[in-house]
Amino acid sequence: MTASEQTHAEDGLTGRALIEAGSPVAGSMCRAAATVVFEPAAAVVQVDDRFAACLRDVAGEAAGVPVPRERVRAGAALAFAVEYAATLRRNGRPTRDDWFGERPGGRPPAQELAEAVVGAARRSTDERRVRHLGYLLAEVAVSADVDLALAGRALRLVESLSWRQLALLAGVGRRERVPLPMAPLEDEPRAWSAWGAREDVTGLQSAGLLDPPPVTARPVATLPRLRAADLRLTRRGVLVHRLLVLDLLHDDAVATALADLGLPRS
Repeated sequence: MTASEQTHAEDGLTGRALIEAGSPVAGSMCRAAATVVFEPAAAVVQVDDRFAACLRDVAGEAAGVPVPRERVRAGAALAFAVEYAATLRRNGRPTRDDWFGERPGGRPPAQELAEAVVGAARRSTDERRVRHLGYLLAEVAVSADVDLALAGRALRLVESLSWRQLALLAGVGRRERVPLPMAPLEDEPRAWSAWGAREDVTGLQSAGLLDPPPVTARPVATLPRLRAADLRLTRRGVLVHRLLVLDLLHDDAVATALADLGLPRS
């Protein structure tokens, strides 16, 4: 390997290159996000200096990720975190002061959560979820009522959910603005795709994310059929909805999830 080839290879293993590598998932804004983190004086938008420093550290540690597509997802998650952090800053939501200091026997909470988010993004083969993992990192940094343990609990819950389940949570969370269909849900749809979507709803109920909880019908009892309009976020569901900023999940994804259930768009 020549000296120039070695330099080029080393450049590709920097934290900045990691964020820029996220473009297949996060698009062209990855280059701008990398500038915000690594060259803030040249950036058009800004984020909190401590948040940027945290992302620099985590990006540098993850720069050597050997699996190319995992590298893409890791960079994209950090880029989305920058994008949403800049929006929060413009909206006047200050970064919390307790999030970046050393703790007895541990690293700063921000760094631990950022590492966990990058790990979750690397494992997320459905890359539509990566955007909201990045949003979680930025949202917690301005949410003083959420400690590291609670953020970690939310992240573990999120890793167990499919994209369609996130879309269903988003739909229930915005039900006051966009009413859900009144049509009853089939308990045992014939089509496999509809059956899988109905299982996703049951899974959300069983995980304690949606009310009412699933009910097992007694042999002699006839229970009213569950309607999408009957669904509500539990407190656990509110936490996931809030930290993943599911208010920003695309309307088309919600419409697709409802269509999978065989329900019309309201």
